[in-house]
Amino acid sequence: MTSSSSGGADRYFQGAVLVIGIVGTATNALIIYAMIASKQHKKHVLIFNQNVLDCVSCVLMIITYSLKLSNIYVSGTIGYLLCALVLSEGLISSALVGSVINLAAITVERYLKIVHSAWSQNHLRNWMTYTAMAFSWLTGIIYNVVLVSSSYLSAGMELPSAAVIGGACYGYTTSESETGSLVPIIGGFILFYLNVLLIFIFCYWRILIVIRRQAAVMASHGTATGSSAGQTQLHQMQSSVIKTMILVCAFYGISWLPNYLCIFLIQLSPSTPLENVYHASVFLVFLYTATNPFIYVAKFDPVRNILLGLFSWKQPSEQSTRNTQNT
Repeated sequence: MTSSSSGGADRYFQGAVLVIGIVGTATNALIIYAMIASKQHKKHVLIFNQNVLDCVSCVLMIITYSLKLSNIYVSGTIGYLLCALVLSEGLISSALVGSVINLAAITVERYLKIVHSAWSQNHLRNWMTYTAMAFSWLTGIIYNVVLVSSSYLSAGMELPSAAVIGGACYGYTTSESETGSLVPIIGGFILFYLNVLLIFIFCYWRILIVIRRQAAVMASHGTATGSSAGQTQLHQMQSSVIKTMILVCAFYGISWLPNYLCIFLIQLSPSTPLENVYHASVFLVFLYTATNPFIYVAKFDPVRNILLGLFSWKQPSEQSTRNTQNT
């Protein structure tokens, strides 16, 4: 139960999230600009969509936690809508779920293009990519608005909703049915944590195997010099894939697992004082959202050059020439 009126540790937590939202918005906006300026948003549509989703999440953090820190008095229809959509963090949750799904879509796209390159060239179309983008945006909304509600109703419970009591907002109030309350929590954990983590591990492991095989074949068919170059290329590609796999899997797994476990424990034992632990778990998720895009964009030379050019003392003409050559 999230209240818009809190003090003590809550205030520090809300202030910290607000800072993350501001920094995350700025950094994501910079990356979005760099991708557009380098025209990488057309080549890597899903990665661009990932940055937009994470940027929207950070903007929603600013709006939500600015309102929470202001302790506004909510009442009437407008107050209820504000409570249900913003103060209860429903909009943030929808954007975060969309971000996770889009992250899985990026991994699947890489898997198809590398492991099944012939199939992807013949069958993978632009409309499929744009459909995946739309799916990531819509699924977050559907999950939070429709699926969670249906889970409660199927368990014979009252519809979960935000409540406005004495001018304060309390998000997702539920009945006392413990079994029904765990349905959306377990479902979300399986759908958006376990499944996504398995997708990461399977796809990146298969990508690594294919890259090693292809690089080894290239090296074996070359001269002594070519063989040495092939071995170097093999090492570089392996290193790049392994780093990406470790960063994506570890960062996602470490950031989200504490939050799921904490919500599960709170639901099982509401009287247990886990408020500070819950705040720390949410902080990790928000920090992940603000920094996650750098994992994917950091390896794009054109994007890196645009970002470096923004903070470079070089003359614009010189920097522009360098960016064009790298692109």
